Amino acid sequence: MGYKTSSWERYKKFLYTNEALGLTLDLSCLNFPETYFQEMHSPMERAFQLMRELEKGAIANPDEERMVGHYWLRNSSLAPDQSIETEIRHTMEKVEEFGRAVKTGQILSATGQRFSRFLLIGIGGSALGPQLICDALRGKGKEEGKERSLQAYFLDNTDPDGIDRVLDQLSTYLEETLVIVISKSGGTIETRNGMLEVQAYFKTKALDFPRQAVAITLSGSKLDKLAAEEKWLERFYIWDWVGGRTSVTSAVGLLPAVLQGIDINAFIEGARDCDIVTRKEEVRQNPAALMALMWHFMVQKTGKRNMVVLPYRDSLQLITRYLQQLVMESLGKEKNLAGEVVHAGLTVYGNKGSTDQHAYVQQLLDGPHDFFVTFIEVQQDRRERTVFVEEDVTSGDYLKAFLEGTRAGLSKKGRESLTLSFQEVTPYTMGVLIALFERTVSFYAALINVNAYHQPGVELGKKGANHYIALQRQILQYLREKKGQAFTAEELAAELKQPEETELIYKLLEHLSLNKYHDVKKEKGEDSFSVKYLFQSINPINPDLLKGKA
Repeated sequence: MGYKTSSWERYKKFLYTNEALGLTLDLSCLNFPETYFQEMHSPMERAFQLMRELEKGAIANPDEERMVGHYWLRNSSLAPDQSIETEIRHTMEKVEEFGRAVKTGQILSATGQRFSRFLLIGIGGSALGPQLICDALRGKGKEEGKERSLQAYFLDNTDPDGIDRVLDQLSTYLEETLVIVISKSGGTIETRNGMLEVQAYFKTKALDFPRQAVAITLSGSKLDKLAAEEKWLERFYIWDWVGGRTSVTSAVGLLPAVLQGIDINAFIEGARDCDIVTRKEEVRQNPAALMALMWHFMVQKTGKRNMVVLPYRDSLQLITRYLQQLVMESLGKEKNLAGEVVHAGLTVYGNKGSTDQHAYVQQLLDGPHDFFVTFIEVQQDRRERTVFVEEDVTSGDYLKAFLEGTRAGLSKKGRESLTLSFQEVTPYTMGVLIALFERTVSFYAALINVNAYHQPGVELGKKGANHYIALQRQILQYLREKKGQAFTAEELAAELKQPEETELIYKLLEHLSLNKYHDVKKEKGEDSFSVKYLFQSINPINPDLLKGKA
């Protein structure tokens, strides 16, 4: 299948432009036939109908019996009842009021210091969205009068080394650091661990953690109750109808943004304006519908299940990580809504331009043709000054040249791409960008008939982790009871009557022996699998540490 028109004619025909949103979408380098839009007319009608029902409050997430309402966050008047509309508006006002009070010094730290930094503890959607917005708009916040913006730091894993790296950066500023703990359920393990680590660190500095802590969670959750009991500075609520990966226009994304001086009203306005445009049922006038159809063509018609995202701007370097969750967690499903096994999905990976040209574009040009590319371009180079690196040529000119060169190279090799362009990176355009991809995911999920709003596969990993921790406790308890006796992994598996878990028990024993605070000693054997392990207490055990309370 080849192009039936010249590249210029195809470009004119398949370039979508929306000046109000500051957005253009070039589809001309995707090898779909001109009859494709008509072919997909009926499926898109169904997708529009499902979106109308979703926004009116239908149960769009049937597995969890939940509504899906992140679109209401930027236009609360669309919420299906008055109470939800009121809650959304109240939360927005509360975020702005609290942020202003922190930035003007009306709210001070436990030692009376003005906050200069914030540390956000979260994972997945509770961190990726805020990280993207804060990184993309860093340095573009406004400070008015007595307001001072805060520097952003993030803990988004349960990696002790990563936690230490962040806390080391904050060690001399801890008295000036506001801690934001985000967990929708209030029981997310990684977030809880990060919180416990930070609480312990505050304790070593003799600082009152609750007087510098804020919670963002469901009303009545474990985290909500803890924050109320300990009298944290403030609590902000999210709702069960907002998924983590679509929560950036809730308090999850807005509070960190406002603390950095980012104009959250412009951000919300951009998302709201994009929502209005992407509700249009004329496909050629709807950029999200166009992108969803392109995904459908590439995946369902050509079998290319990999989308390489190449943002040509350093400030958008985190967009790929953000889209990995939004797209892959939403669309990567074993079964469709009819219960049929489909193994749906769209794999997202990428790097920033022009770095990618020195990384993996070689494979994109000459390797397996199992992908399509999404270029993200920012047209305006620099806000103020410029430097000519050659006669009549700036660094920004080269950035544009490398994008066009890569796009042309892919086309010559018969490799498809689409290009998404914005004039500049602002709070407004970031709102547009996020809302555009959210709606595209919703449309595409409707086209392939999957539930985009649950994540059953993620739960399997959590169950496996819980099993590992339970087995670790069994091992430690048994070794303590048999203090001084040494066992191989096979012997211990037999003692615990779990021979089927010998491999995992071996891995556990290795981990426990390498991390000395567990007091498990390793005795050498003839080979790796004849090694023996025993409990040998070196230090008195802190009961609080054993219970995870320190």
